[in-house]
Amino acid sequence: MPTFAPMKNLAALNKYFVKYKWRLLLGILFTSTSNLFTVMQPDVVKRVLDVVQKNIEQHIPVSAKYILECGLLLLGLAIMRGIFMFFMRQTIIVMSRHIEFDQKNEIFNHYQKLHTHFFKTHFTGDMMNRLSEDVSRVRMYIGPAIMYATNLVTLTVLCLWYMFRVNVMLTLYVIAPLPLLALSVYLVNSLIYKKSERIQAQLSGLTSTAQESYSGIRVIKSFVQELNMMRFFNNTSEKYRKSTINLSLTESIYFPSITFFTSISILSTILVGGYLAIHGGGVTIGQIGQFVLYINLLMFPISSIGMVASIIQRANVSQTRINEFLHTVPEIQSPGDAIKPVVKGKIDLDNITFTYPHTGITALQNFSLHLKPGQKAAIIGGTGSGKSTIAHMLLRMYDVPQGQVLLDDIPVTKFDLQELRRQIAYAPQEAFLFSDTVYNNIKFGNDAASEAEVKEAAKLADLEKDIATFAKGYETVIGERGVMLSGGQKQRMVLARALVKNSNILMMDDSLSAVDTQTEKTILQNLLPYLEDKTAIVITHRIFTGWQFDKIVVLDNGTIAEQGTHTELMTLNGRYAKLFRHQTETNSIN
Repeated sequence: MPTFAPMKNLAALNKYFVKYKWRLLLGILFTSTSNLFTVMQPDVVKRVLDVVQKNIEQHIPVSAKYILECGLLLLGLAIMRGIFMFFMRQTIIVMSRHIEFDQKNEIFNHYQKLHTHFFKTHFTGDMMNRLSEDVSRVRMYIGPAIMYATNLVTLTVLCLWYMFRVNVMLTLYVIAPLPLLALSVYLVNSLIYKKSERIQAQLSGLTSTAQESYSGIRVIKSFVQELNMMRFFNNTSEKYRKSTINLSLTESIYFPSITFFTSISILSTILVGGYLAIHGGGVTIGQIGQFVLYINLLMFPISSIGMVASIIQRANVSQTRINEFLHTVPEIQSPGDAIKPVVKGKIDLDNITFTYPHTGITALQNFSLHLKPGQKAAIIGGTGSGKSTIAHMLLRMYDVPQGQVLLDDIPVTKFDLQELRRQIAYAPQEAFLFSDTVYNNIKFGNDAASEAEVKEAAKLADLEKDIATFAKGYETVIGERGVMLSGGQKQRMVLARALVKNSNILMMDDSLSAVDTQTEKTILQNLLPYLEDKTAIVITHRIFTGWQFDKIVVLDNGTIAEQGTHTELMTLNGRYAKLFRHQTETNSIN
């Protein structure tokens, strides 16, 4: 049932409640203490009214001193109530902020552990929405909802206890409408639960649309698609607007119904209490006034039932979405007995066949490559031939279902995952950079690198002369995804980030495709002495004429079309020879 469903999903938060149990328990204690001072106030008012009534009936003047003392007592009770309300918020609300911090860190850390396939099948906007909007809604349950619920329970119990002490019959008349209020809350909760779930899904879609638009703004402007994108966003936003308004209309049923039932309780108090007082039923004017005050005291906690129920329902939907990600087990993990050997550079890819799970495309078929430490290999092929997949296998972005990947005769599945990737320098095809300084983007490859090592890596990547032209040199902030840089500068910075690792294995995945011919020659000449004793795999669609490769593999649709040394492949006079002659002729013309 919708009313009980939240507790099942929100049970995932119990570990946080245990962690901050003292803040929670103190918060409940402070709430109860604050309400104790609250319910004592109507009792003081009742005594004053009864004394005034008695003195009027006996024609005795009311003592001003007594009225002043009672007034000061009420003031003191109000001050004590305020003090403990402050403590209540400083414990429960602050606890919710701590839990929000912990939960965001937990989700972010889990995101980083998830496999590559996960990020290819989930939208970035949706993941961001779960980290921000969903966690915020869960915090509303952890903080305000628990605080208001505790306030409701303790204040209701204390008020009813005082009321039953005064007059049982009058109390029963006052609380008679409450079951009807509970029924209306239950029915509206069912609607809120369903609508909240749909709204959260729509918000994720809206966030994803906005995120993709911001990331691809240059493409949108280039193809003059601003109006179409705006129209699409407006349509998505309009659906979300209608859903949220519809939910607000449903939630608005709470407050009129609460006001209605509260008014009935007050009317019952006055009518029944007045009747009993007139006909000698043992009810005094002070008691009637006391009951009216108790009902007014209960008005805010009772009116918060709707808000608390709504917060819980929304938090349930949000926590369900968070749990979906947190319960996703990373497919790529370090084994329990993971090892951390120093990789010397021997590489063996033995009879690998791999199909991408999210597309069903077979990227490699019966692929093999064997390199000794210090050897160099070139993997050449067109777009979609499976070149980049080789890098993914070595970095263990995916596990191979058929075949074996070994480093120094050890299967990569036996390595500690972080240690494996730490020992392989990789310059990927996508030149992704962070909105940070040039220095920090290069040092990202090796946090322990010195300033001299960062500058040496930039020099090897032929980036030093470009950095010298930047306004702040290495401290220049390059903007989101390196927006301030050209395509060639981005690739060279990514290459420098790989070189600063100084690993025994370097993989370059089309990492010079946006670089001009002269710059490419400079970089290759710089790398020759750097790579003298390192194993290198160059993944490319063109031939590096300045290097002597120990092995050259030509890929075609995931299969090896040709392999051998440069001399052997030229003698074979096949694909490689044709590509070499075409590239040589083109370079000579240029």
